[in-house]
Amino acid sequence: MGGGLLSQLLGFCFWGFLWLAGPVAVFSGGPGTLGSDYASVAVDTTAVIAVTDKDFVCATLDWWPPDKCDYGTCSWGFASLLNLNLSNPVLLNAVKAFSPLKLRLGGSLQDKVIYDSGDPKQPCTPFSKNTSEMFGFTQGCLPLPRWDELNEFFNKAGAVIIFGLNALNGRIPQSDGSLVGPWNYSNAASFIHYTVDKGYAIHGWELGNEISGSGVGTRIGADQYAEDVINLKSIINDIYHGYQSKPLVLAPGGFFDFNWFGEIISKTKPDFLDVITHHIYNLGPGVDQHLVEKILDPSYLDGEASTFSDLQRILGGGGTSTTAWVGEAGGAYNSGHHLVTDSFVFSFWYLDQLGMSAKYDTKTYCRQSLIGGNYGLLNTTTYHPNPDYYSALLWHRLMGRRVLSTKFTGTNMIRAYAHCARDTRGITLVFINLSGNSTTQVFVTSQTSYSTPIKLRRHKKHRTRIYHLPRLGKTSEFTREEYHLTSKGGDIHSQTMLLNGNILSVDSNGNIPELEPVKVDATEPIRIEPFSIVFVHIAYIQAQACRW
Repeated sequence: MGGGLLSQLLGFCFWGFLWLAGPVAVFSGGPGTLGSDYASVAVDTTAVIAVTDKDFVCATLDWWPPDKCDYGTCSWGFASLLNLNLSNPVLLNAVKAFSPLKLRLGGSLQDKVIYDSGDPKQPCTPFSKNTSEMFGFTQGCLPLPRWDELNEFFNKAGAVIIFGLNALNGRIPQSDGSLVGPWNYSNAASFIHYTVDKGYAIHGWELGNEISGSGVGTRIGADQYAEDVINLKSIINDIYHGYQSKPLVLAPGGFFDFNWFGEIISKTKPDFLDVITHHIYNLGPGVDQHLVEKILDPSYLDGEASTFSDLQRILGGGGTSTTAWVGEAGGAYNSGHHLVTDSFVFSFWYLDQLGMSAKYDTKTYCRQSLIGGNYGLLNTTTYHPNPDYYSALLWHRLMGRRVLSTKFTGTNMIRAYAHCARDTRGITLVFINLSGNSTTQVFVTSQTSYSTPIKLRRHKKHRTRIYHLPRLGKTSEFTREEYHLTSKGGDIHSQTMLLNGNILSVDSNGNIPELEPVKVDATEPIRIEPFSIVFVHIAYIQAQACRW
């Protein structure tokens, strides 16, 4: 190989030397020629940059009654923890398909929920609409028989449960809208006792919802909140005494505030707070008419990275075992926006959030909601999956816990993330094409623990150089699996998603469809059509970071 040609080849390297992990890597004529038609993604397979929980994908169930309305639209129907139809076969199958799905039970009204004590002298009354009350509703009650029914469903579905506790009991209101005084935990402790006595499995107990920092509706200072978290930890240790494994303690379930979060971490060191949870509604209100513009703007999507990196910096300061979760994320607050947050286009935002948060060591990401509002993974009326349900399920099944660093070179309209493959060899990538005009062909390179001699030939049609590796085995070993997600008729507002050109829908028995890939020869580039999402499992890449 001549010196000039070798120099040109090395120009494509992202780590100083080109390590190739498959039978072929394809590049266009030079680094400056990567444009709208061709791009490359380099995956560093030598080191893990973050590790998620195995059940990273999570969804929420909320408390909102049917008469919860936003901007003149009442979108919650019978999707509350108190009235959800637990016998619906689609609901059961949708949760079971994840094996398991982590479910966070909570939301704005959780801090107005009283737990039934079983005492007939203390009636368990439902929420009632009252515009003079915080969030527009009176205090409500969770009947113990309903809690029994919910746990029967969770057990049958194999769900992993996080329960959000009322953190407002006992507080004293102040003239500035804040609350002071310690948490009165007597009702919560009684409820936890009942739950343990019944043998119900709870993965974690979370204290409060959106009353940290500046708060929504009201707020509590970090110093007092830390004291309450320590009390909750003590309650859990006492009630679960003798149990080999105890539930997690989570808090505060609010919007990220650097100083407030830093203070509660400092005051709950080293291990009183297992998980710090924050919420994300970075697209603004559901009534915003520019939601799609924001979703399709890569610069806007990048804006949320600072939240993840700042929280990672707080936790990395030392002295704490606390990890970070996104405890609730619906993108657009006040119940989302019909045909945006419940349609195909929202998978661009959602999958980008999953990829971005995982890079910053977020352990779990809870989507608002499993069902309810205009941002449910399931349709509120029919229970049939919306497009984001299938996006979530594919992520859960294909993307492993170990996160890999990626460097995408080409158009900024492609978002790319890579993980070690889940429960199998190789790596899995996801590509998100925010462009409705350009088809991009992507070539993958990886830095691995070995190099292999290469041969060069020119591809006349596309003026590309193809670097072939000697065959290391049978041809069939060098195919990859691809999952192409598109919208019906090319309409990004469609609530129907296609996988490799086939409509995804439940059958007459409510069964979730099989999610089958297409196999593609490894010598072909990955073709990403306009307004599409592609998951790619490449088993033949021998990733040092992904060794079993």
